Amino acid sequence: MVAENMVAGNATTLLISLVALGAIAWGYVRGRAYGKLGILAWLQSVLLMAPWLLFFALFSFGIYLNFVAVLLLFVLATAAYIYVGRQMRTLGQNELIRQRLERLLENSATEQAAQNEDKTGAPAQASNTSSAQTAIAELNPIPAEDLAAIQEIFGIDTFFSTETIPYQEGAIFKGNLRGEPVETLKRLEARLEQRLGDRYRLYLINGPEDRPVVIALPTQNEPKPASTGQWLLAAVLFIATFVTCLERGGLQSNFDIFAQPERWTETLPIGLSLMAILVVHEAGHWLMARRHDVRLGPSFLLPAWQLGSFGGLTRIESVLPNRSVLFDIAFAGPAAGGVLSLLFLLLGLGLSSQPGPLAGSLAIPAEILQGSMLVGTLARTILGDTLQAATIQIHPFVVVGWLGLVITALNLVPAGQLDGGRMVQAVYGRKLAGRSTLISLVGLAIFSLANPVALYWSVLVLFLQRQPERPSQNELTEPDDARAALCLLALFLTLTVLLPLSPALAGRLGIGLETSPLLF
Repeated sequence: MVAENMVAGNATTLLISLVALGAIAWGYVRGRAYGKLGILAWLQSVLLMAPWLLFFALFSFGIYLNFVAVLLLFVLATAAYIYVGRQMRTLGQNELIRQRLERLLENSATEQAAQNEDKTGAPAQASNTSSAQTAIAELNPIPAEDLAAIQEIFGIDTFFSTETIPYQEGAIFKGNLRGEPVETLKRLEARLEQRLGDRYRLYLINGPEDRPVVIALPTQNEPKPASTGQWLLAAVLFIATFVTCLERGGLQSNFDIFAQPERWTETLPIGLSLMAILVVHEAGHWLMARRHDVRLGPSFLLPAWQLGSFGGLTRIESVLPNRSVLFDIAFAGPAAGGVLSLLFLLLGLGLSSQPGPLAGSLAIPAEILQGSMLVGTLARTILGDTLQAATIQIHPFVVVGWLGLVITALNLVPAGQLDGGRMVQAVYGRKLAGRSTLISLVGLAIFSLANPVALYWSVLVLFLQRQPERPSQNELTEPDDARAALCLLALFLTLTVLLPLSPALAGRLGIGLETSPLLF
């Protein structure tokens, strides 16, 4: 049976490698059509896949890397990814400067021709313009004087507006971007504030035709601060989550806290530790939001008896200036909670590896550690051959760290307004974020056939968090390569936490099976 599992595992590894190589070849063919920029973009994708390919290639030949070696591979690949990204930006800026010079020459000729035409046919053109503005004003809820004031802020040096389209309670202005997005938006906002104060907010985004457009919307429609009722609901959910965390601690010790409430003190180590991870996670969001002067609503913790909690839902109540701020706020929570969870796990594994009886230890089947690639690999590295026994003794901190990592990973699923969905939206844009949400929901639905936790989480995401985050004011400026690398690293660690070890790999690692020791 073990031999059959190993053959199946090797076949799966070979299939994954072939698919990856095919994707690399296809990416090269596509990238070559775009010249040097396309080749650099292709090289970035290769650098992201390189650690995976090397790991699987060595694994197929029976060579196993320890955790330090794997981490070193990802650090080197990330450094190379950032370097190539800087080269792409430099090349792209040079190309942009060349294009702008060409446009400037063309616009100068166009403006000169328009001035000559104005001298002869100004009355007719003014009449046509006035008629067009009147028609737009009739369709648009923006008062005519406000619409005219907004149209006056555009110019040849910032954003040359060519068409106005009614949109909600504002308007969309199509045209040509004539400067850097950040500087252009600042100048447009300054001009708008001089004319209309803070009554309207500007958004510079990519339109349906992949061309920059400016959207003006009234500030009165922006998110309102949380009501007293919402804060009370958050407090109730906090208490309910604390209870389910205590219940999780009782279940881990094989008793029900509701049936034996006198033993509630025994649930405190796990219950309080889980609450600490949740609080640190939410504190990461709040501290980063405060740094960027962004207002957040209350954190609605979600109780769950299987894990103690599913994490929290936090609403952003401010308009974000750019996508980098969205990424920082979304990433700060999982980073803080994930690091604390990993520390709990490593500390628990370290205490479990000590010789002699372990006070307060939990007896678990060693095969349980096959449920996570990351946890199983770390346990094999620290606990060694003891995992080959049918039952092992572990410190409760191992359970706390593992549960904390699962909670963090669930919130990093790239869907909707989850932390992972916000990160993907920030780095790759709203279009790709929508696709990742659909794929994530389908994946959760498939996993829910075997795991009820995935079922509950997919239902919560579908009904509460599937919509993307509101656009930032500046949607055109992408986050830097360091943030992009952190996003990919977070998604990778999410997979390693949630995906189980294959039977073949678990057998080679010697987790719960009498096999030969792992060679590093």
